[in-house]
Amino acid sequence: MKIFITRKIPDRGIKLLQDRGYELVVSPHTRVLTRDELIEMGKGVDGIISQLTDKIDGSVVDAWGKQLKVIANYAVGYDNLNTKEIAERGVVMTNTPEVLTETVAEHTFALMLAIAHRIAESDRFSRAGKYHGWAPELLLGTDVSHKTLGIVGLGRIGSRVAHHAVKGFDMRVLYYDVKRNENFEKEFNAEFRENVDDIFKEADFISIHVPLLPTTQHLVNEIRLKLMKPTAYLINTSRGPIVDEAALRDALKNNGIKGAAIDVWEHEPELTPGLSDLENIIITPHIASATEETRQKMGELAAKNIIEVLEGRPPVTPIKI
Repeated sequence: MKIFITRKIPDRGIKLLQDRGYELVVSPHTRVLTRDELIEMGKGVDGIISQLTDKIDGSVVDAWGKQLKVIANYAVGYDNLNTKEIAERGVVMTNTPEVLTETVAEHTFALMLAIAHRIAESDRFSRAGKYHGWAPELLLGTDVSHKTLGIVGLGRIGSRVAHHAVKGFDMRVLYYDVKRNENFEKEFNAEFRENVDDIFKEADFISIHVPLLPTTQHLVNEIRLKLMKPTAYLINTSRGPIVDEAALRDALKNNGIKGAAIDVWEHEPELTPGLSDLENIIITPHIASATEETRQKMGELAAKNIIEVLEGRPPVTPIKI
């Protein structure tokens, strides 16, 4: 059987497939494939390991052929897949949850600490030769400890961020989710808010962890940014379009909020004009899961899902429609 990997992944996942005797077609490009390239390279294959940058719908699946049995998305999110159209064609879809939870939570907290303590800004300041000696009010930041953290979206990653906040920094935790979690509340002394607006009003730090859906696109918009305290910070490691970047730029520029840190962008890989000019934002290029350990685990899990389906067994981590 033949497997198409739309972009080279770390070697452990590739080796798992090779050891089972599968023929591999790996994209030679270090960039996102065009739709035509995606279709052409995938024709006649039995399984696909796709990236979150690959837009796959029913017509793409039709072009690949009826022999296709499984698409393993190398990501937790799967908003790049038209799940309804793909499922209608009998193709199994999987993702890579859990293996990147701790890493993304670490990156989230790293962003929170870095923006509060002005780490990136201080690095630029120092490299530019602007440091001429210690001063009492030089680059004053904000303490994270004992502040209020608002978590929007209480999945695995949001819960792990709360763990770091409470266990490591004695933070008060508020959360909003479509489902209340009373066990989480007991464990972390957390407080549930039925209205997401209350999170924006009350929190000193807001961390976004919802999936990208029609209902969550621009969830963080001009109106909600204006609800935030002028001393508050926004952190986003979920999906870029959840935040209206133009509204975020204006809020930062006009000191409506104190700072922001984003790992995902609304129009990746293009950044909204003006954001990169601001000192009170940290921008990382979608690397929240980018550790050697985690990317290897993601590749292994994607490969295991392919193997299970092609050998007639249920996938390890199916996408449930």
